[in-house]
Amino acid sequence: MKFDEIVENSIIDAGEYLFHTPSQQIVLCGGYVKTEGIIKALLKGRYLEDGVENFKKIQLTPKERKERRKSRCKGCGKK
Repeated sequence: MKFDEIVENSIIDAGEYLFHTPSQQIVLCGGYVKTEGIIKALLKGRYLEDGVENFKKIQLTPKERKERRKSRCKGCGKK
């Protein structure tokens, strides 16, 4: 897992997981206000608003992405 700085042309979507550096926690992005430089996120079930400079994007390698993927049950596909 690699963390990348968020630059001006970075695309940040709601529902994306980001790393919050002051708390050293992974948060769920709720919104990004580019004009104000603020990210709205959920941290342990609580609402958080902080500057973009305090967040980093999470980059996974294809191998890590495959390891973290969950499989579904095969019950419905056997009809």
